[in-house]
Amino acid sequence: MHYLKLETILRLALAFQGTREGLSLGDIQRDFEVGRRTAERMRDAVARVFPQFERCDQGERVRRWRLPQGTLGGLVALGAEELASVEAAAAEWRGRGLDERAASLDSAAAKLRAMTRPEHLRRVEPDLEVLMEAEGSALRPGPRPNLPDGQLGQLRRAILACLPITMAYRSRGAPEPARVTVHPYGLLYGSRPLLVAAPEPWHEPRLYRLDRMNGFELGNIPFVRRRGFSLTEFASRAFGTFQEEPFEVVLRFASDTADEAAQWRFHPTQAMERDETGRLIVRFQAGGAQEMCWHVFTWGRSVEVISPDGLREQLREMLSAALRHHV
Repeated sequence: MHYLKLETILRLALAFQGTREGLSLGDIQRDFEVGRRTAERMRDAVARVFPQFERCDQGERVRRWRLPQGTLGGLVALGAEELASVEAAAAEWRGRGLDERAASLDSAAAKLRAMTRPEHLRRVEPDLEVLMEAEGSALRPGPRPNLPDGQLGQLRRAILACLPITMAYRSRGAPEPARVTVHPYGLLYGSRPLLVAAPEPWHEPRLYRLDRMNGFELGNIPFVRRRGFSLTEFASRAFGTFQEEPFEVVLRFASDTADEAAQWRFHPTQAMERDETGRLIVRFQAGGAQEMCWHVFTWGRSVEVISPDGLREQLREMLSAALRHHV
């Protein structure tokens, strides 16, 4: 128990050193899942151990504290699992064809290695190799989009600086690309990377596939972001990435698959319950019927679409069309 308390205090000290704005008692309560009195005791423990502990709120209503950079010195060392997480994330992005994001994480991993003492790095590297191999992060087979070099960097710059983008975009089924100007709001990474942007003049944001964008240029005059727009809320309207008017969905999983299905988060709005026979009922509200059908198919005969009828009918039509195509 004492060792766990020591570990918690060290984690808190690291958090105090890793922030420029400082941590409040509310931050400690949230991040460590403790009450206010416990948060106060934890803060006081760090203050007793490290004389450099300081307030940094400059008289604001919410008090905040921090530890200056370098306070912990050699007390903190990088673990094999932590470094493996960074390098696995880089491999994951690269496997999706997002080489620029992978390069950023590669750079971060290299800097973390450079800040680690050589003798400690020699100890963790064998574990790191085992972890990377065990997680299968070194190779991700399967299809992936090929994105032009520098594309993600330009898109990030446009998003941060609120710069419009003019590009040649090839819509699905269109014979030729069309020249469009959009206001970029963010990026979504699912089965394929997507840009969330609003066409000029102002319309509701829509999704643009990065692999269908060509010859884009950044404008010089910043646009004004629509007040109240939330990328999180926009993304949660869909089951995957296709944007449709949300509708109520009810799925029922067989009793022998219910435990496995209960471990999944199908949608942020989901609610789950068991019926009298042990089957799992999953309810949520979202659009994106096509991607729902694709996912439901992966569960085979262990799932039923209870409602809506239109979703069940769409799944039936997709399966029939696929069967006719492959006969």
